[in-house]
Amino acid sequence: MSSGTTVTARVERLASSAYVGCNTFSLLPAMRIATVALLVLATLAGGCGSASSPHRPQVPAPVTATPGADSVPLSDAETRLRDYVRAHHADDIALLERSVNISSGTQNLAGVRRVGDLFVEELVSMGFTVRWADMPASMRRAGHLIAERRGTRGARLLLIGHLDTVFEGEGQRFVRDDTIARGAGTSDMKGGNVAMIAALRALHATGGLEGSRVVVVMTGDEESAGSPLEVARRDLIDAAKRSDIALAFEGGRAARAAIARRGSSGWTLNVTGRQGHSAGVFTTGSGYGAVYEMARILDGFRRELAGDPTLTFNPGLVAGGTSVQRDSAEVSLVAAGKTNIIAPTTIVHGDLRFLREAQKDSVRERMRAIVAQHLPGTDAEITFRDRYPAMPPTAAGAVLLARFDAVSRALGYGPVEGDAPESRGAGDVSFVAPFLTGMDGLGVSGRGAHSPDESVNLNSLRMAGERSAILMHRLITGPSLEPIRP
Repeated sequence: MSSGTTVTARVERLASSAYVGCNTFSLLPAMRIATVALLVLATLAGGCGSASSPHRPQVPAPVTATPGADSVPLSDAETRLRDYVRAHHADDIALLERSVNISSGTQNLAGVRRVGDLFVEELVSMGFTVRWADMPASMRRAGHLIAERRGTRGARLLLIGHLDTVFEGEGQRFVRDDTIARGAGTSDMKGGNVAMIAALRALHATGGLEGSRVVVVMTGDEESAGSPLEVARRDLIDAAKRSDIALAFEGGRAARAAIARRGSSGWTLNVTGRQGHSAGVFTTGSGYGAVYEMARILDGFRRELAGDPTLTFNPGLVAGGTSVQRDSAEVSLVAAGKTNIIAPTTIVHGDLRFLREAQKDSVRERMRAIVAQHLPGTDAEITFRDRYPAMPPTAAGAVLLARFDAVSRALGYGPVEGDAPESRGAGDVSFVAPFLTGMDGLGVSGRGAHSPDESVNLNSLRMAGERSAILMHRLITGPSLEPIRP
């Protein structure tokens, strides 16, 4: 009898982030805006685009806008906003450089706080009341920056950013090459934070913030949200409950914004089988073993659930053998076994992406049913963990996008369409989706997010500041909002 070959395998994955239904409102739009909104919803329903589609961070040069059916020309006040952002573009780049040169990986609590302090200075100078929301020490997270203007005029705006980055260190400092800048957070999302500040600066300088109701929340752990989530996102959700519209400044593109994002859920599959000599595999006494049962289950997921572009279920970490050791963060499994032993255990960690909460619940039930069809001599159990909720498309979101489209056209940057929900990962804006209407992707255009090669097109910083300033101006001074209860 052969002694077999001892095999020890270490399986790891890079944990760049731990990504873990809807009141709407009426914006009382003009008929032409409503028409655009319906077209946006039709595009989203068609599931255009994909997460794998490459894009270049190109920013169109603004041209003189020709008002058409879907465009409202800039007013004198809006022209002043545009000109202010353009005149202070160098100041915005300088602020971005200062923020990027402060290392602020999620676990670098002091660094995250220092970046927050940088933006605190800006917000206080514009009349915001600012506080820092600390997290319990056990969560090992820096906390969040909360700033607020308590006025009585216009829509109550919630502006969302985040202070942490995936990568940090000396090799991730700000380096500029003409209109491109590289460094950690240049596009995700210190660039977006600066675009938000640029828009607010313009509004403040021209009197547009007087009497406004604006809350700014910059989270300190978006790239790896602290646990428990109900504590980590409590302040953001509280702000949403007293706001009408959320504008999030994650990375954007000239012609795209997001009014729908998929939610994220984690799952763990534990499979057991009868350990025995490999010569007996598939027999009545030995059964099929844990590895074959795991393979059956994963292939069952693929065969029975794949096909809907808004739904994905990915087994990201797999290990099996005579023993499997796991870590609490679910980023490492260590397996040991022999080739002549039927493996008695396997573990799979995966994620589940979905567009609606009902879809999530339905798919979970189908996954449980597939798991329950055991091969002889095996057993299996799947457990689920909620992470980020879904942000499904709504009619009110389409109207908001149509207003942003009108702003972009008026500035000469061209039309803006909705991103397909599956083209983006989960984001903080999803946590506020059950309470108000939101839009994401108002930030800067770049490449290489979540990689050491992250970069930003600095021209997009000016574009993002201009478009956001005028959109906020129209929401503050435009028609009053009329909440619609489900």
